[in-house]
Amino acid sequence: MKAAVIDQRGEMPQYRDFPDPVVHNENELLITMKAAAIKHFDKGRASGKHYSTENDKQNATVIGGDGVGVLADGTRVFALGVSGMMAEKAVIDKRKMVRLPDGIDDAAAAALPNAVAGSAMALRFRANMQSGETVLINGATGFTGKIAVQIAQHFGAKKIIVTGRNPKTLKSLLDLGATEIISTAQDDETFIKQLKDIHSHTPIDIIIDYLWGHTAELILASLKGNGSYTHKTRFVSIGSVTGDKIELSAEHLRSVDLQLSGSGLGSWTNDEVRLLLSEILPEMFQLVVDNKLKVETIKVSLSDIGNLWKMEVTDGKRLVVTI
Repeated sequence: MKAAVIDQRGEMPQYRDFPDPVVHNENELLITMKAAAIKHFDKGRASGKHYSTENDKQNATVIGGDGVGVLADGTRVFALGVSGMMAEKAVIDKRKMVRLPDGIDDAAAAALPNAVAGSAMALRFRANMQSGETVLINGATGFTGKIAVQIAQHFGAKKIIVTGRNPKTLKSLLDLGATEIISTAQDDETFIKQLKDIHSHTPIDIIIDYLWGHTAELILASLKGNGSYTHKTRFVSIGSVTGDKIELSAEHLRSVDLQLSGSGLGSWTNDEVRLLLSEILPEMFQLVVDNKLKVETIKVSLSDIGNLWKMEVTDGKRLVVTI
């Protein structure tokens, strides 16, 4: 079969022949692949920089951890891969697949789940979001951030504040449900002042953070209290696009009612992952079919993987490899 293959961590993927994957037990199924999204997670694993690759062997492997394919009986599914998914064929765990509704195309179905995992899981399980709360999404102009805005609105957010650098994309978030925008391109003092003003009038209940780094430091500084009562804020770290480490003053923890947590592989319980596959993803797929959730993709061919791997998409769309 043809596949996107890396021989060593950190190398560029190559489109070439690779042995067909083999089913090893009764829980595994062979599927014919139709689409797989190119995500930060896939690039992190391929480079060996993602924490989930720490004990992986450095053998030739097909890239891609999930995607959309067709079972032997013709059923279309989204599934997590046992083998790499950017290939003509793949092996999946039948306990980790979701049947797709009619009306959603392969590219949208392949692009959406990672963003749902990177937003709904944090809002629902780490932040325990309730209808009527105020949500701040730090780094909302990427694909996952755009999905997070829409899911926060679907979950009943009263107010959705978004940050980002791209002014055009940032403004477009107002059409998706955001109620206030903050540019990360402005100076630190202005950024903190704007956030403090918002927080004083509409206390922020939840912060979903995709950037970490310096903007996370600024947000935490803006929450700092003065010894009087403070509103409880739940800060959930999901990504670290602008830096893996921050400086965190102990005063920022002691002076405010702050819950700091993370959402990602290893932080979710088995029950939470089961709910993602059995309830959350099916609901989100149906929202797409009902035109209540907007998913923007750029379709590319598997044969062009070597040229497209490092392509930067800056308008909040997601690259999806079609097979």
